[in-house]
Amino acid sequence: MLAEPSGTYRTAIAISTHALQHEKPLGRGKRHGWPHIMSDFRKNDRRQLASIDSRQMDSLRVFHEVARALTSNLKLDSLLRAIMAKMEDFFGPEHWSLLMVDEETGELYYALSTGLDESLLRDLRLKPGEGIAGYVAATGNPLVVPDVSADPDWSRYAQAHPELNLRSIACLPIRHGERTLGALQLNNSKLDLLPESSIAFLRVLCDYAAIALENARHVKLIHHLSITDDCTGLFNSRHLYTLLEQEIAEHAAKSTFRVVPFMKPHFSLLFLDLDYFKRVNDRHGHLVGSRLLAEVGNLLKRVGGPDHAAFRYGGDEFVVLLRGLDKPAAADLSRRILEQLTQTRFLSGEGLSLSVTASLGLATYPQDGNSLHDLIRASDTMMYMAKDCGRNQLMVANGVAPGPHPSPGISRHV
Repeated sequence: MLAEPSGTYRTAIAISTHALQHEKPLGRGKRHGWPHIMSDFRKNDRRQLASIDSRQMDSLRVFHEVARALTSNLKLDSLLRAIMAKMEDFFGPEHWSLLMVDEETGELYYALSTGLDESLLRDLRLKPGEGIAGYVAATGNPLVVPDVSADPDWSRYAQAHPELNLRSIACLPIRHGERTLGALQLNNSKLDLLPESSIAFLRVLCDYAAIALENARHVKLIHHLSITDDCTGLFNSRHLYTLLEQEIAEHAAKSTFRVVPFMKPHFSLLFLDLDYFKRVNDRHGHLVGSRLLAEVGNLLKRVGGPDHAAFRYGGDEFVVLLRGLDKPAAADLSRRILEQLTQTRFLSGEGLSLSVTASLGLATYPQDGNSLHDLIRASDTMMYMAKDCGRNQLMVANGVAPGPHPSPGISRHV
């Protein structure tokens, strides 16, 4: 479920109606009668609305525009930039930074910034409690210092970091529920010239940023679940087709603009089918079989490395997309995968120590197929050939048109 701005709108209403709460009660006209009373009410309403501070009207406009962006767009980067643009227009800081929490390390990293050298911030990480944003993220408390020189602690901090030229600080946590998602830091805004409600307005912007971050996290999680095989943690066959289409389109575009037409880019596709896997299920049960598939998947990811992608195609079949590898390089890596597979003892932690062999088929784009289905057919046919020739080996396509291709997801257990 996407996040909802629970208290955000109440805060927005409180800010925008602050002036109205201090207006005099509506007066009554000299003449009585319903039409005249309504006329007096309308006149007083107009006077009250006219008395609202222009900055509060700006706040309402910003709330409306940001809320509209949140309900019409789930792209995180564009949403955050829209929110930060409104903040920048309203507060006019010399420089600002939006820092986000890395969920794996707990450290803060700079997601967006203005007025600072982004190349210096790109690889910078702040530990919880470190610096201004680290302090705010660790404590969950906002930090507002309108005049740094009047605060002994932050005056010393400013003197220790003259490159920041700090005169004022406003740093607020970006939180959703009990979780801190990041921090927004504004340096050298004219806080002393702004009304008290401005900080509440900044809190609302941070609430909006938290909503955007949480919604983006949910969308990312849903997308991850839709492309992942739940047994092995590898990509599923649906995502294989998506990535293959992208890979072919990119390589076709690159080859179109090459000066030397025969120097075409390459990538390869490795099909892998476990030998006699049905015997594992029959002897040890399907639960053990599923755990074995998961360990084989981990091996493929480890040996293949981060440059390539591994998939569970269906049953006991796996596919590895070998990006940027021509036939000789892809064959070398495929042999290493087969070697590691045959030398590894699986499920030893459960006292089983199972050995596994596999039949592998390799095809390369564009020599063995210049379309998605041709390439899959070529590598799958080579895998069948490896089985027919005794299993536990690699067969490499040679550019000859392959035979009929079985439907994806049908496992070869024989």
